[in-house]
Amino acid sequence: MSDLPRRAVTRTAKLAALPLGFAGRATWGLGKRIGGYSAELVGNELQQRTAEQLFRVLGELKGGAMKFGQALSVFESALPEDIAGPYRATLTKLQEAAPPMPTGTVHGVLTESLGEDWREYFAEFEDRPSAAASIGQVHRGVWHDGREVAVKVQYPGAGDALISDLAQLGRFARLLGPLVPGMDIKPLINELRDRVAEELDYELEAEAQRGYAEQFADDPDVRIPGVVHQGERVLVTEWMTGVPLSEVISGGSEEERDRAGQLLARFLFSGTARTGLLHADPHPGNFRLIPGDDPDTPVAEWRLGVLDFGTVDRLPDGLPPTIGTALRLALEGDGDGVYAMLREEGFVKDSIDLESDAVLDYLVPIIEPARAESFAFSRAWMREQAARIGDPRSPAHQLGKQLNLPPSYLLIHRVTLSTIGVLCQLGATVRLRDEMADWVPGFAPSPPDGIETPLDGTDMGA
Repeated sequence: MSDLPRRAVTRTAKLAALPLGFAGRATWGLGKRIGGYSAELVGNELQQRTAEQLFRVLGELKGGAMKFGQALSVFESALPEDIAGPYRATLTKLQEAAPPMPTGTVHGVLTESLGEDWREYFAEFEDRPSAAASIGQVHRGVWHDGREVAVKVQYPGAGDALISDLAQLGRFARLLGPLVPGMDIKPLINELRDRVAEELDYELEAEAQRGYAEQFADDPDVRIPGVVHQGERVLVTEWMTGVPLSEVISGGSEEERDRAGQLLARFLFSGTARTGLLHADPHPGNFRLIPGDDPDTPVAEWRLGVLDFGTVDRLPDGLPPTIGTALRLALEGDGDGVYAMLREEGFVKDSIDLESDAVLDYLVPIIEPARAESFAFSRAWMREQAARIGDPRSPAHQLGKQLNLPPSYLLIHRVTLSTIGVLCQLGATVRLRDEMADWVPGFAPSPPDGIETPLDGTDMGA
């Protein structure tokens, strides 16, 4: 048996064992309950054991398993601290590393994509990978013109691995639900699977990265590496140094975490307005905090480096104005206006009738960060929101089940939630309202005759 089929059998066996492990622990949990342990204690222990197995397996694999793990990892801040703590390090590894492919395989892909004389493109090429992701790994090199470059090489069979893994994960998505309270796992897996072809197409990725690099070329806050060369399964871009966001999360100063959070929010909202594209893979492995060339450059002048444009949403007109307008109306307390917009856009189906005040009560805590001049994101706040929406006994949970997410908003919704998850991991204090007012259509009201109108609806003369 060749290496590729053998690895495919191994990864399939590991993924197939996950639901069996879940079932075994459920039986173990039932025995504990019968033995007199409290439901909450048993539930927490089950959740911890399940999470530890899941992320251990995902951390050993590439393809769709790793892709799913990276997407899920940004939501670990929603979990209780005593459960999240033990495997946070494993989640971080998912964002930065995976077992490398053999050097001979790397050279084979380079030969196939760039030709037999591929080495002539490089003054230097490091065989040891510097980073790995779900469909490829990155090697450091020096281009023939002297530029330092990152060479992304796609794994052979990456497409088959993505489709196989995500299909298998989808079969037991229901069992994974309790890992992240308030989050429906199945749509996440479906959405990742639907974008496999796009993720594998380095021509599309290069096109998106060029668009971002052009728009942010002179930006003082955000740096996008330029595209140097693109082949079918090889993508060469400018090398970018900086502190990985995972390291800022784990050991950055308060000032560094706040700076990273502010720039992340700015990039999320400004990127779509400026490029007509939404960067749709906001996990910490795709971002760097870049100090200035001068060691004495203050943190307030550090930049955010952005990597990996393999998954984007194409929004040529920017974010839908409905988002900003509905958020503004919610903050102003206009439940009827919000409800009317949500129904018009398909968030509330024609067959469903809801109380507008109930919809407002459901939304306002979620958009609380946009009300304050600056908001301190935290794991505690994320856990509070997850518990509120995820508890089947809560009114918020019951109302949430009656809302609908139109397909055109699916990726926007996931990217927004993922970014909030990263901000909570950072524990960053962010002026989110300023970024939304600058970049989200409809969020900032148009004041009549130059009179400023506050978002909270208070009387300016009071």
